[in-house]
Amino acid sequence: MSISFRDQQAITTPAEHARRFFTSIFASAIQNTRKAAGRSIPDAARLAGMELSEWMALEAGGLLPQTSEQLSAIAGALEVDYDWMANWVVLCWSAWEG
Repeated sequence: MSISFRDQQAITTPAEHARRFFTSIFASAIQNTRKAAGRSIPDAARLAGMELSEWMALEAGGLLPQTSEQLSAIAGALEVDYDWMANWVVLCWSAWEG
């Protein structure tokens, strides 16, 4: 599964600050939803068809899904519906800008 990793360099612009803020919000939502579903990180990664390192980066804010298929796989692993997950993307849209 190809997902982009976010650069962990120093924040240099207001736009980058916003990207990192919304990336962390999205990452926290993923982590909290996984925990509420009673899934371990390895189980969630396996169910989403991701490498363990990818899922860990997702929850750390270093990785964002880039396709609807990836978002759907993550939603399935978390036992939430796709629209719920898509709403988080809309809420955190600034994470994907740039």
